[in-house]
Amino acid sequence: MSERRTRSERVVTTREAILAAAERLFAEHGISGVSNRQIGQEAGQGNNTAVTYHFGSREGLVRAIVRRHTDRIEEIRRHMVLRAEGSDDVRDWIACMVAPFAQHLADLGVPSWFGRFSAQVMADPAYRDIMALEALDSASLARAGRELLRCLPDLPEEVREERQEMVRILMVHMIAERERALAEGAHTAHDSWQRAASGLADALAGLWTAPVALPRP
Repeated sequence: MSERRTRSERVVTTREAILAAAERLFAEHGISGVSNRQIGQEAGQGNNTAVTYHFGSREGLVRAIVRRHTDRIEEIRRHMVLRAEGSDDVRDWIACMVAPFAQHLADLGVPSWFGRFSAQVMADPAYRDIMALEALDSASLARAGRELLRCLPDLPEEVREERQEMVRILMVHMIAERERALAEGAHTAHDSWQRAASGLADALAGLWTAPVALPRP
């Protein structure tokens, strides 16, 4: 029984080491810029097949990294959504999307890697669907999205789709850029993740509520 427990603990420790190494390497070099062998070496594994053994595939590894963070982010967002209940303010619902991610990175301390990892995944056509599918499993994120659209009833569908993509890109890459700056000790516009999230929510609210020009004749 003791030997079985010890082996199980070793497996958990190895998996965590691989996840941590892969997240950092992917954040720095992109998903396709890192080999499974590099990840294994960084995680202290002499076996070149360690990544495949524990996660089955590159997709499985990326999904496991995402899930390593989503439970905590979901918990923070769920409380924010409950507090925003009944609001007709666009910014309240945007904050429910931005602030939980920022708070999670603040809780991780410096350096963290998940912001840059997320940007790399979203920029890679081979893996971005993994992040999208994981997001669809977030009940609180889906609720915030529905409430946001409820507050924007007059936006034409094509404008709504365009702005949704703008918001996604801006949010992901602004968070990743701040994370990078903190890790490198560079200047940042705000002195905390909370203030940074607030400024980003302000900007995104402005983007969503910007007037729509009439089509030219």
